[in-house]
Amino acid sequence: VQLQASGGGLVQTGGSLRLSCVVSGRTSNRYNMGWFRQAPGKEREFVTAVTWSGGSANYADSVKGRFTISTDFAKNMVYLQMNNLKFEDTAVYYCAARGGQPALYRTVNEYTYWGQGTQVTVSS
Repeated sequence: VQLQASGGGLVQTGGSLRLSCVVSGRTSNRYNMGWFRQAPGKEREFVTAVTWSGGSANYADSVKGRFTISTDFAKNMVYLQMNNLKFEDTAVYYCAARGGQPALYRTVNEYTYWGQGTQVTVSS
């Protein structure tokens, strides 16, 4: 299974970006998906997760109300819509996947597959 994240870039404070993640390989399976981010000198942190059924999602408190995760499982895609971006959102963003029962996973160790990351830079 391979994940490819894209859509990062440079944006001003208050702006928006939409990240995409495509899952390829063993796509006949269903995967619970997550987005994480890692700023320079910091540990990778949870941003949001969605179940493979698409029925449930949750968010880190720092992004709640500004970020939205969505899925198009027919296309093996997961999206992260980021609005009202803040300087502190600057990081490399990673998509992640794991199988199993539909559930919301919030820690790095719970995910099996990772994308390569896409840089998001928010200028103040």
